[in-house]
Amino acid sequence: SQPKVVGLMYVMLLVGMIISAVIFGALLANFSPLRLIQVIQGCAIITLVFNTIASWKQEGRNAGRRNPAKQPPSFRESWQSFAQGGHAVRRLLSVGLGTMGFSMADVLLEPYGGQVLHLSVGATTSLTATLAAGGLIGLALASRVLSRGADPFRMASYGALTGVPAFILVIAASPANEPLFFAVGTLMVGFGAGLFGHGTLTATMNLAPRNQVGLALGAWGASQAVAAGLAIAIGGILRDSVAAMPLRGEFGAATGYMYVYALEIILLIFTLAAMAPLIRPNRQANAQSQLGSP
Repeated sequence: SQPKVVGLMYVMLLVGMIISAVIFGALLANFSPLRLIQVIQGCAIITLVFNTIASWKQEGRNAGRRNPAKQPPSFRESWQSFAQGGHAVRRLLSVGLGTMGFSMADVLLEPYGGQVLHLSVGATTSLTATLAAGGLIGLALASRVLSRGADPFRMASYGALTGVPAFILVIAASPANEPLFFAVGTLMVGFGAGLFGHGTLTATMNLAPRNQVGLALGAWGASQAVAAGLAIAIGGILRDSVAAMPLRGEFGAATGYMYVYALEIILLIFTLAAMAPLIRPNRQANAQSQLGSP
């Protein structure tokens, strides 16, 4: 039930991204700096209200329910026990690499569409909805396939594999001057990230010891959060650094973005290599056959 709860939370996150992207696109149709500031201020207020409602009257932890005669192990002891079993370190490394591969372009897709492909503010904002929609599709498909007993690491590898042609399409959109390539590539990025996220989460929960499910889930979330934060920072710095160098050549303003997208492709390839030993050798559990079944 815990993977379902986490999956539901992720679905709500993606639904919120889609709804907010549509609203932001409509509000910023007549763009101005003042209008942008007003939209950001309104978003901040709404976020504060929603978080206040969500945390209202939440129950605190009751230490009295714990058996005082049985002291729980320290975090260090729990972590050492967790790291020793089931290729835990390799699993977390795969999660981190894959998350970086999918997250590095998070803050670059919209400026890429505006600066390179000359899309409007409303059109670039809709890319967030496209990315989230792809994530929802990938999440739904992964949930359906994994419920039939498919290998979650194989599913995650399909997600990373989908990301490679997705970023190739995003890169090709600039020299081809084809926004459709960009839109399809963005949708595929979200789809691949949905497969990858659900696959790694399911694998983490399935392989966790019964008394360490919470620690496993926390490690998965921490790996994703740290990797995503580093990826976004590295992506922005790399794009700006390349843009400041005399390397622009025939691709002009797109050169910095292309370096970032190419790095993401490399990270996803590394992710596939890291996950290869984790995939079950039992071909009867192959998720590919599940994808083709009714």
